Amino acid sequence: MMQGRVALEARWLELIGETLPGLAGARRWPVRFNHCFARIILDQVCGGCWYDHVPGRPAYRHLGEPQLRAAVALAEKVAAGACDLVALNAASLAWRRARRRP
Repeated sequence: MMQGRVALEARWLELIGETLPGLAGARRWPVRFNHCFARIILDQVCGGCWYDHVPGRPAYRHLGEPQLRAAVALAEKVAAGACDLVALNAASLAWRRARRRP
């Protein structure tokens, strides 16, 4: 079933604000805060630092619907244990380190 934009945004906020932070301790993830989960997921969806690809803030409101759908799907995979958050975080941090280099 296709979700509308409002439902996708609500699901994003639930996943990033409650679900993933709630799983962080038990899964021993290197991050615990909602903005860290958002960074990791959005960087992966954008293929680099999300703020180089998303024109406004908050990011989820300015993503195209296909990007938001991909972000929600990836966050759900992480929550389900079907995707390695540690590896996604490492990729996000690598993109950010590369971006800072002259």
